[in-house]
Order: sequence, then C-alpha cells, then structure tokens
Amino acid sequence: MDKSCMHSDRRSKAYELGVEAFLNFSVENLLTTTHIRCPCVKCVNLKFFGVGIIRDHLYFNRVDQNYKNWTFHGEPWEATTNASRNVEEDDDHSRYSFVSEEIEIDDNNFGDFGSDPYEFANVIGDEDQPLYLGCRKFTKLSVLVKLYNLKANHGMSDVCFTELLILQGDLLPEGNTIPASMYEAKKTLCALGLSYEKMHACPNDYILYRKEYEDSTNCPTCGISRWKEGKDSILKEGVLVKVVWYFPPIPRFKRMFQSHEIAKSLTWHAARKSIDGQMSHLADSLSWKLLDDK
Repeated sequence: MDKSCMHSDRRSKAYELGVEAFLNFSVENLLTTTHIRCPCVKCVNLKFFGVGIIRDHLYFNRVDQNYKNWTFHGEPWEATTNASRNVEEDDDHSRYSFVSEEIEIDDNNFGDFGSDPYEFANVIGDEDQPLYLGCRKFTKLSVLVKLYNLKANHGMSDVCFTELLILQGDLLPEGNTIPASMYEAKKTLCALGLSYEKMHACPNDYILYRKEYEDSTNCPTCGISRWKEGKDSILKEGVLVKVVWYFPPIPRFKRMFQSHEIAKSLTWHAARKSIDGQMSHLADSLSWKLLDDK
C-alpha cells in the first residue's frame, strides 16, 4: 500500500485520500469502527477513538511521522529502521506547540515489549552506543534513563515528554540516537524493566475484573461499582476505582536463567547434596524439606 500520501501537506487532496485509505485499511483489518488507536502526533497510538474522531485528529494534529509500519492497525510486523527525524513542517502549526492535555497511558498498549528475555541483550547493546558521533560522556541508554527519571520525578505529561525528545534531537548534532517519540522511548525501557499487567479490581479486594468478571460493572460480593463516582454523584464510566499491578514471574525467571552463575545460585538448594549426612545448612533441615514437599 502506498503510504506516501500520509506525509503530504494536510491541506492537499493527496493527504485526504491517504487518511481515508488508512481508515478503510484499519476498519477492514480490525473489524471495528469504535476502538481504534489514533496515530496522530498527540495520541501516538496510545488512545482509542472512533473513526470520526481519528479522522479529525489526523487533520488537526497530523499523523505521527515515525509510524511507518501500521502494526497497530492490522499490518504484519516488519523490522524497520528508525524513522528520519527530518519531519516535514506544516506552515500553520509548529511541532513545538506544547499542549496541556495529558495522555493517560495504558502500558498494555505496548504489547509484548520486554516479554522476550533476549530483547534485553539488544537494549544493553545501546549502552555502548554513543549519543552522537564523538560523544564520550553519554550513551543512548544513559540519556534515555536520565530523561525518563526527570519525567517521573516532576510529573511531566507524555505529550510534553515527546516534545522534549523532539527538541533534544534537533539540538544535538545530526545522526544522534535519541528517540523521537514517547513510543520509541517506552519500547526501549519496557525491554529493560520487563512487562507487567494492569488488572481492574474491586475496591474492597474481593475480585479481579477478569475471566468471568471481565464485563461486570459491579462486584458480585459487595456490590460496589467498578467505576469512580464524580463530585456530582454520577459514575464516570471508564474511570476505574482501583487497579492492581501484576508482575508476571516467568519472564523474570527467563531473564535470570540467561546467566549461568545466577542460574547456578537459583538451583543451589535443589542441586546441593549433603556429603557427610550432617546438617550443614538450613536447606538440610526437615522443616525446609517439608516446605519443599508442600
């Protein structure tokens, strides 16, 4: 599919045709018109809207120039190089126009980033990659971690963080390796920190809204609503009362067992045998063995 129209001037007929082709492609592949990721520069595939709202966003905000492969909209994934940072400017809007709207990120929107332990090796390789040619003080990974810590410590919105990355990229020498968007930064950091899941929960901790309760709006035990109540005593559907963060252990085990020395330590109690029949460690005690049996 020809995607060049999506990078034309927003006032041109070519851009209009490109937007319609993109929306038709998304609807045909996702089979929905109500819950589609918005690829505009402000939403960067982090928010879901209907087709009409997404069309407006693409005209008002422009499509994210880094979104070359439409993986979130039904296109098969392909390994692509980082998009060029030389984004065509529009005469009427500067890409440095900061906005006060903050995007609420659902980290599950980033798919399986970090679930593959071998992806960790690729990220560690970024530690040896200089921020730009000739830079000895900072690497791509060290700068990204520092910037993200700054974002977290001062409550910087995701839109603002994306704008900061773009500005930093233009201030640094040409060919620098700093990410051009929040999406790229998150993709790298998720591989470092491994994945986690957010689960909707009853505020009284009776149930998790998953499996048979996935579509429920009230807790079957205490009857409290899943949604938060506003100041006008009206329930705000979509605004959760409580969210539980779950850290799956299996990807972390895979990460640890990649190291021969750590794997040896993790299996020490099972592999170790008492040589003289005497208890020389707590693992030799009956209590420990009973715990293992249970």
